Amino acid sequence: MSELKPGLCSRFTEIKNKLKEAEKSADRKEGSVELLPVSKTFGIEAIIEGVKCGMTSFGENYVQEGCYKIDLCRNLFPNNSLTWHLIGPLQSNKTRLVAERFDWVQTIDRVKIAQRLSDQRPAEMRPLNVLIEVNISNQESKSGVAPEQVRALADELLKMPNLKLRGLMCIPEPGETPEEKLIPLRAMKTLFDRLKEEGYEFDTLSMGMSGDMAEAVQAGSTMARVGTAIFGPRQYTTQG
Repeated sequence: MSELKPGLCSRFTEIKNKLKEAEKSADRKEGSVELLPVSKTFGIEAIIEGVKCGMTSFGENYVQEGCYKIDLCRNLFPNNSLTWHLIGPLQSNKTRLVAERFDWVQTIDRVKIAQRLSDQRPAEMRPLNVLIEVNISNQESKSGVAPEQVRALADELLKMPNLKLRGLMCIPEPGETPEEKLIPLRAMKTLFDRLKEEGYEFDTLSMGMSGDMAEAVQAGSTMARVGTAIFGPRQYTTQG
């Protein structure tokens, strides 16, 4: 696990202020972009301190690590409703773990995975919120469907009773300049708006991380996933 450095609350406040500045700069209403703290590779102590700092939602990349934290937090904060997002890849042999614990899965790019999540979602739980991951920069090394494949996948997801399709997510190719960063982000917003005009009831466009949050807000993101700028540098080990 990565070592949590002091000053989490101050960094969280700083990022929230930067998000407000970005919203103002983009002539957007304050609070129109949700900040999702990404706690992957950090231990339960980071979650505990994050809750004390006012965090109510967390993004996790690794299924087993995320499930471990969720299970602990159910005991630690029985009266505190935390929201958990899976923002990393999901293999079919781990769908049940996710279906039984997480509130969101942001990386749907296959019908098979989605169907398993819907089938394995416990009846007493609310439908699982899902986003379609779009490979907007056409990167061979990245997951996600091509923009022209989104409609077909969305139509299949809408048939699944235990899933709630909320919108789109992307991890674009990094750009060197603000304008380079904006190109794929604007393409995502165009796709998002076009699908909404066609009748898809989308309300969430998840894009923007520590390095391109301001550009994502300018382009039209509704959810920014920020990890390093809040929790600090990560130490990566083999995760499940």
